[in-house]
Amino acid sequence: MDYILDLLMIPLQVIIVFYTLYYFVLAVAGMWRRKEKKNYTPKNSFAIIVCAHNEEAVVGQLVENLKILDYPNELYDIFVVADNCTDKTAEIARNAGAIVHERENKEEVGKGYAMGWMFNRIYEMDREYDAFVIFDADNLVHPHFLAEMNYHLELGEPVIQGYLNAKNPTDTWVAGTFAIAFWQVNHMWHLAKYNLGLSTALGGTGMCIRTDIIKTYGWDCNCLTEDMEFSMKLLIHGVKTTWAHDAIVYDEKPLTFMQSWRQRKRWAQGHFDCGERYIPKLFVEGIKQGNLRILDGIIQISQPYFLLVSTFYLIMTYINAYVPIYTNIIYQILPVTVWTIIGIGQYLFPLIVLATIKVPPKVWLYYLVYPLFMYSWVPVTFLGYLNRHDKVWAHTQHTRGVSLGEVKLTRMGDADKSIKK
Repeated sequence: MDYILDLLMIPLQVIIVFYTLYYFVLAVAGMWRRKEKKNYTPKNSFAIIVCAHNEEAVVGQLVENLKILDYPNELYDIFVVADNCTDKTAEIARNAGAIVHERENKEEVGKGYAMGWMFNRIYEMDREYDAFVIFDADNLVHPHFLAEMNYHLELGEPVIQGYLNAKNPTDTWVAGTFAIAFWQVNHMWHLAKYNLGLSTALGGTGMCIRTDIIKTYGWDCNCLTEDMEFSMKLLIHGVKTTWAHDAIVYDEKPLTFMQSWRQRKRWAQGHFDCGERYIPKLFVEGIKQGNLRILDGIIQISQPYFLLVSTFYLIMTYINAYVPIYTNIIYQILPVTVWTIIGIGQYLFPLIVLATIKVPPKVWLYYLVYPLFMYSWVPVTFLGYLNRHDKVWAHTQHTRGVSLGEVKLTRMGDADKSIKK
């Protein structure tokens, strides 16, 4: 070794190469879909749960949307948890046709607590359901959502994440770039992992979980990213999270940069919190069981760490260009040709995704500032790391109260045609 920093920088470069190749392989795998012959015969019953804190502006439209899903009415019920509300959320949801449960608990605040509370209430009811479906109050839901989840449940998939689409991608440049990020993740992460037989992770809304899974393993997930925590908890036990590409939920994206900043910082805090607790467990269980799928979960949960590491590496690269302080082995590990292909793919794959789902013309303009949005993840993630033990939940205000027919949404397809058997 020519430099003392080689002790740090050579292993770091190996990590950079590994993650880069991993992401590239996933991106390629996300460019295609399995051919599936689907049977939509309705068999499973669903308890739909919406946890809502002061969501009077949007919850009514969601409940009305859920009442007209293309699935037998007798096979699903809609439960709204009015969680520590001080507005008319409960009244509006009840008038729209939901079964409303009002929760008052100022000590245990947050969606994770509200979900666990509602799970227990449903277990105490006379009626039994096959699966829970979770939505956020600001969502709109594709009419075929339950039919798609029923299909996946019949395949023997007990924990399923639906396609996270955007309700308002053309409202502002922030909403647009946020939507672009979600579309990339949907295809180049979730779909890719499903194609490769790996486990993905729950995304907070549009989730479907068999009721016996929670009975068996418990919930008890109350960090700021309870969805990621539950996914990792199950993965340790060998239960993978799968992907339903055609079970589509439309989420309201933040309108302002500061809204997106606060939301992403909260996600980063929760992600680091989960990472500290579950990376060691995943490593031990993965090695013990010889299970690559469990070990792959480490990559899933270590992404924010990799972002900080790669940022540090980039800074060191600039310094090294002017004052040599370490040995650059990047091009010894992979030839320039391979790096060129990866670089082209980095720009080409996102464009393919946007073209595939036929995004509105305005989104293509937002794509020009998309790199700015992505670079902003660096300070957001760094602050998330510094505050990773802060578990104070913060509510994101939602104002885009529209019905399914009032907005033009991507991937609606034949939403007006019934697929019930």
